[in-house]
Amino acid sequence: MAPVASEKLVKGVLDGQVSAIARLITRAESGEESSEAALGEIYKRTGNAHIVGITGVPGSGKSTLVAELCKTIRADGRKIGVIAVDPTSPFSGGAILGDRIRMGELGGDEGVFIRSMATRGALGGLSRATLPAIDILDAAGFDLIIIETVGVGQDEVDVVRAAHTTVVVSAPGLGDDIQAIKAGILEIADIHVVSKCDRPDANRTITELKTMLALGISLGDHADRPIPVLATSAASGEGTDELVEAIDDHLKWLKSGDEWQKRCYRTAEMRLLKAAEDILRDKFESNRDGKVQALAKRLAASEIAPQPAARQLLDEVWKEISL
Repeated sequence: MAPVASEKLVKGVLDGQVSAIARLITRAESGEESSEAALGEIYKRTGNAHIVGITGVPGSGKSTLVAELCKTIRADGRKIGVIAVDPTSPFSGGAILGDRIRMGELGGDEGVFIRSMATRGALGGLSRATLPAIDILDAAGFDLIIIETVGVGQDEVDVVRAAHTTVVVSAPGLGDDIQAIKAGILEIADIHVVSKCDRPDANRTITELKTMLALGISLGDHADRPIPVLATSAASGEGTDELVEAIDDHLKWLKSGDEWQKRCYRTAEMRLLKAAEDILRDKFESNRDGKVQALAKRLAASEIAPQPAARQLLDEVWKEISL
């Protein structure tokens, strides 16, 4: 079967066709150079969706919470796109589709589009195709796009620079408060959620979070806007309406001043740097048996130090990029 032309795919995406959306995301994941022009056209038509990042340690109930969020948001007619960044399978290199299994009951709703993506070694908690996929869903007319990350850690906070609103999910009994501070959870959250609030130790987790946030405010952090701490339970549905309200209120707050433009600029800057990094990484990979191998052998023999070797590699690769 012949591949669908890029122009036809772009038109299909702009018309909201699910098949076109899925195909263009697949092309973005594969890194095909032929998709660059189509993605460029799509990018020009973005900027309308509210992008919400959902992150938290594994086991905190992110996927279940996202499913409940989708049901609640769909009740008022908004279209939702979900990009679930899953761990990479060590065998196939693809996504381990745990999120799609847990969100299976949403599959029959045409107003919800769910896509799982493998990290494939990408750092920062996001896949390389996450941002292009956001663009595609934005251009396709989805009102709210949820990014659910693999997890949160010291190096897994790219979701903050990709999303307008970041929701951090914690669960009772998962880790201690010191580890939470080390992981940067307090700093990255616009909204804190304590899931599984029907558990007896949930109140302790909520109190600890509120106490740590109060200490942050006394030091001058978040002084312009209090960070809400909400309790939710997937079993009873408790707190989901309040979370949707908090997400919508945060969007209103962003647009009431210059914070919206600041965050859009932050995302643009991150995307520019990541695109440059991807170009270099691809060039390094294509030269693995050539320039990289030759310099690595010299490095292993202590004939050259790492920094000058890296500069030489960059010089040689830059000549290729500039051609």
